[in-house]
Amino acid sequence: MAKSSVSAIMGFLAGAATGAVIGILFAPDAGPSTRKKIREQAEKIGDDIKDNVTHKIDDLNKYVSGFVDETKTKIADLEKKTREEIKEVKKAAK
Repeated sequence: MAKSSVSAIMGFLAGAATGAVIGILFAPDAGPSTRKKIREQAEKIGDDIKDNVTHKIDDLNKYVSGFVDETKTKIADLEKKTREEIKEVKKAAK
Protein backbone atom coordinates (compact mmCIF):
# COMPACT_ATOMS: atom_id res chain seq x y z
CA MET A 1 0.00 0.00 0.00
CA ALA A 2 1.22 3.48 -0.78
CA LYS A 3 2.81 5.48 2.00
CA SER A 4 0.25 8.26 1.53
CA SER A 5 -2.64 5.79 1.99
CA VAL A 6 -1.16 4.50 5.24
CA SER A 7 -0.62 8.08 6.43
CA ALA A 8 -4.21 8.97 5.57
CA ILE A 9 -5.57 5.94 7.42
CA MET A 10 -3.43 6.63 10.48
CA GLY A 11 -4.45 10.30 10.41
CA PHE A 12 -8.11 9.34 10.23
CA LEU A 13 -7.77 6.90 13.14
CA ALA A 14 -5.88 9.45 15.23
CA GLY A 15 -8.56 12.08 14.50
CA ALA A 16 -11.35 9.66 15.35
CA ALA A 17 -9.67 8.71 18.62
CA THR A 18 -9.09 12.36 19.56
CA GLY A 19 -12.67 13.28 18.72
CA ALA A 20 -14.05 10.39 20.75
CA VAL A 21 -11.95 11.25 23.80
CA ILE A 22 -12.81 14.95 23.63
CA GLY A 23 -16.51 14.15 23.22
CA ILE A 24 -16.45 11.86 26.23
CA LEU A 25 -14.48 14.31 28.38
CA PHE A 26 -16.98 17.09 27.73
CA ALA A 27 -20.00 14.87 28.34
CA PRO A 28 -21.83 15.53 31.63
CA ASP A 29 -21.06 12.14 33.22
CA ALA A 30 -19.46 11.18 36.51
CA GLY A 31 -15.75 10.35 36.65
CA PRO A 32 -16.03 6.54 36.76
CA SER A 33 -18.53 6.53 33.91
CA THR A 34 -16.32 8.80 31.81
CA ARG A 35 -13.24 6.66 32.46
CA LYS A 36 -15.20 3.55 31.47
CA LYS A 37 -16.30 5.18 28.20
CA ILE A 38 -12.74 6.30 27.46
CA ARG A 39 -11.43 2.78 28.15
CA GLU A 40 -14.10 1.21 25.92
CA GLN A 41 -13.37 3.67 23.09
CA ALA A 42 -9.62 3.10 23.43
CA GLU A 43 -10.13 -0.67 23.26
CA LYS A 44 -12.35 -0.31 20.20
CA ILE A 45 -9.85 1.93 18.42
CA GLY A 46 -7.00 -0.40 19.41
CA ASP A 47 -8.90 -3.35 17.96
CA ASP A 48 -9.59 -1.39 14.77
CA ILE A 49 -5.90 -0.52 14.40
CA LYS A 50 -4.85 -4.12 15.09
CA ASP A 51 -7.31 -5.40 12.47
CA ASN A 52 -6.12 -2.82 9.95
CA VAL A 53 -2.44 -3.63 10.54
CA THR A 54 -3.17 -7.37 10.33
CA HIS A 55 -4.96 -6.85 7.03
CA LYS A 56 -2.05 -4.79 5.64
CA ILE A 57 0.45 -7.42 6.75
CA ASP A 58 -1.61 -10.12 5.01
CA ASP A 59 -1.69 -8.00 1.84
CA LEU A 60 2.07 -7.51 2.03
CA ASN A 61 2.66 -11.24 2.56
CA LYS A 62 0.53 -12.04 -0.51
CA TYR A 63 2.41 -9.47 -2.57
CA VAL A 64 5.81 -10.78 -1.48
CA SER A 65 4.77 -14.40 -2.09
CA GLY A 66 3.58 -13.51 -5.57
CA PHE A 67 6.78 -11.61 -6.27
CA VAL A 68 8.92 -14.52 -5.08
CA ASP A 69 6.94 -17.02 -7.17
CA GLU A 70 7.18 -14.80 -10.24
CA THR A 71 10.91 -14.33 -9.72
CA LYS A 72 11.47 -18.08 -9.33
CA THR A 73 9.58 -18.69 -12.58
CA LYS A 74 11.63 -16.06 -14.42
CA ILE A 75 14.88 -17.53 -13.09
CA ALA A 76 13.82 -21.05 -14.13
CA ASP A 77 12.93 -19.79 -17.62
CA LEU A 78 16.24 -17.95 -17.90
CA GLU A 79 18.13 -21.04 -16.74
CA LYS A 80 16.31 -23.16 -19.35
CA LYS A 81 17.09 -20.68 -22.14
CA THR A 82 20.72 -20.47 -21.04
CA ARG A 83 21.09 -24.27 -21.10
CA GLU A 84 19.54 -24.39 -24.56
CA GLU A 85 21.90 -21.69 -25.83
CA ILE A 86 24.89 -23.52 -24.34
CA LYS A 87 23.80 -26.68 -26.18
CA GLU A 88 23.52 -24.70 -29.41
CA VAL A 89 26.97 -23.17 -28.93
CA LYS A 90 28.50 -26.60 -28.18
CA LYS A 91 26.74 -28.05 -31.21
CA ALA A 92 27.98 -25.25 -33.46
CA ALA A 93 31.52 -25.61 -32.09
CA LYS A 94 31.71 -29.26 -33.11
